[in-house]
Amino acid sequence: MKTSTIFLFLFCSFFFINNYFAQTVEELIQQGDKYNTEFNHQKSLEAYQQADKLQPGNWEILWRISRAMVDIANKMPENTDEQKDAKFNKYKKSFVYADSAVKLAPDQSVTYLRRAIVNGRIALFEGVFSAIGTVNDVKDDCERSIELDNGGNYVQALSHYVLGRTHAKVCEKSYLLRLPIGLGWGDMEVAIREFQIAIKLKPNYRMFYLELAKAYIEEDEYELAKENLLMVEKSPVNLEDDEKYLEEAKKLIVEVNKELE
Repeated sequence: MKTSTIFLFLFCSFFFINNYFAQTVEELIQQGDKYNTEFNHQKSLEAYQQADKLQPGNWEILWRISRAMVDIANKMPENTDEQKDAKFNKYKKSFVYADSAVKLAPDQSVTYLRRAIVNGRIALFEGVFSAIGTVNDVKDDCERSIELDNGGNYVQALSHYVLGRTHAKVCEKSYLLRLPIGLGWGDMEVAIREFQIAIKLKPNYRMFYLELAKAYIEEDEYELAKENLLMVEKSPVNLEDDEKYLEEAKKLIVEVNKELE
């Protein structure tokens, strides 16, 4: 009788502790998500890191840590070699978390998206045409995210957007120069299509309209570029850099108007 009572006590204690920690982890994730919407990325990261200590190996936590680290790195200065190294190391740490999330949840679009985003930042930091393998990885991860087609409209819209940006960035060099180094797949028409899909899935995001407008400018489609630049002005603030996108759109519309005169 005493053995049964002890076993029941231990079982109940184990269940209570597990349930308590699970609840705490969920609360920490929600707290981190709230800080993320407020663009307080350091606080967001700290909340996710606390959750990770309580529940290691949770892919939902790992991709969020990667996102917070990328957001922090994006704002870090790079005026000196030391600052550049610190920024690059932050991106590399972010990659480790995103890569772990992919391995833990290979059936989830968001894990591939987050790995694509950090790899995209690394490629831009190193120079797109100096990081060919990384650029190809970005394309592959975006396409995998889109193929899985889960995570909701924002995840899918962002996947199409990042894929579009990748194509557009690669197209900054001519096809004949890109082809021998394995980047012949870059296509501005594909970039435009991907931006259009992103907008369809998630309208009213300034960066989507801005990148589509820039792609149209590259194709000398100035009327279409102007339409999308005006949409940047009409769209509400959703993201941390929306004021920067608006400022860029206003400068571009002046140039586009000159082309239309």
